[in-house]
Amino acid sequence: MTTREHIRAVLVLGLPLVGSHLAQFAIQLIDTIMLGWYSVESLAAQVLGGTLFFVLFIFGSGFAWAVMPMVARAEGADDSQQVRRITRMGIWASLIFAALAMPVFIFAEPLLLAMGQEAGLALLAGQYLGIAGWGIIPALAVMVLKSYLAALERTQAVLWITLVAVVANALVNYVLIFGNWGAPELGIRGAAWASLAVQIVSLALTMIYVQLVTPEHTLFQRFWRPDGEAFGDVFRLGWPIGLTSLAEVGLFAASSVMMGWLGTLPLAAHGIALQVTSAFFMVHLGLSNAATVRAGRALGRSDMASLRKGGWVAIGISGCIAVCTVILFLTAPHLLLGPFIDPSDPARDAVLAIGAGLMAAAALFQLVDAAQVMALGVLRGMQDTRVPMVIAAVAYWVIGVPVSYLLGFTFGLGGVGVWLGLAVGLAVAGVLLLRRFVLWERRMQASRAAAGGARG
Repeated sequence: MTTREHIRAVLVLGLPLVGSHLAQFAIQLIDTIMLGWYSVESLAAQVLGGTLFFVLFIFGSGFAWAVMPMVARAEGADDSQQVRRITRMGIWASLIFAALAMPVFIFAEPLLLAMGQEAGLALLAGQYLGIAGWGIIPALAVMVLKSYLAALERTQAVLWITLVAVVANALVNYVLIFGNWGAPELGIRGAAWASLAVQIVSLALTMIYVQLVTPEHTLFQRFWRPDGEAFGDVFRLGWPIGLTSLAEVGLFAASSVMMGWLGTLPLAAHGIALQVTSAFFMVHLGLSNAATVRAGRALGRSDMASLRKGGWVAIGISGCIAVCTVILFLTAPHLLLGPFIDPSDPARDAVLAIGAGLMAAAALFQLVDAAQVMALGVLRGMQDTRVPMVIAAVAYWVIGVPVSYLLGFTFGLGGVGVWLGLAVGLAVAGVLLLRRFVLWERRMQASRAAAGGARG
């Protein structure tokens, strides 16, 4: 394939995935916007509760992300039986993880108090998670099925199902948070009920679609039967992916905890800025998923040249988007942050002023953040997950978190210092993960040269 053909293939596969990730993210984004208009305290509490939910959700999603390259490789090798086995056991692994995560949500309030959060915020966040936390069960199952569909390059359906969920979430939020249309005014608990309902509806729609369009795989027939070999394969590939994602998301969760030490207004500003930066990150995540699928399929066909070239094309597209994002963050922070807070809120100006500084810090890590997630996507497609896990743990927790604390508190830079620490951790991860892909490429070229010499 030519470079232009690779670009087209990445975009055809990746853009619906980008849209799907943005739509999925919009569910939490809508919660943030509507709760920000309800009260700054509810917004700050949702930042805490939503961060804790997201940390465990991302950790558990490691098994779903393992399904993507494994199904792509099996599909590339035309092995339908393996497609079915891997997907089923991916759902099994995800549901087991969800059951283990539930006590954290049920006892969220005392956990947040032990982490040094204000009592009022911990109470509200605990109320939110006591309801919304149950959504991790359908949410992780949906993630597996979406990975399965993406690996089969059926990404349009993933997008449309997620868009339906976004609309439903907005409507139920409007009714239950503010007490519209005769419903009770539930505030943050209304947002939690909306999120739970949407996750259940999303799972039902996705299962119906899978059953209708891929009957040849019979995913849900005798679903209760265990498959030890396939479960082991998913587990071995999935737990390093989950820990890698946990390391990164945990870095941002730690930043949320540190921002909570600075007070309600800095935490609210942090929550808004994090929502904005995360929305742009979804673009790179969608392209990373496309790179995973294409690398997995190339691996199944033993087409190493296509794997290499396709990987660099995907990384290049992501880099171009990151440059545009840097410009936007530096030139229009108030435009991006303003819609999250009621114009009549007396704390609006203070929150926006803090948020603008955080957006400037975020501009520093856009290129390296894009580099690390794209390199991870290609490496996952090659089923290389354990070394990237170690790289992520060192970059984010040995370097990123301590630097955030030092700059934010020891050197007195506050929230901006915390975010500069994020930039340092992401930069180290981006450089090391790209280096691993480059080293793999050099080894592959050396092997091909050696094979050519032997034939000569």
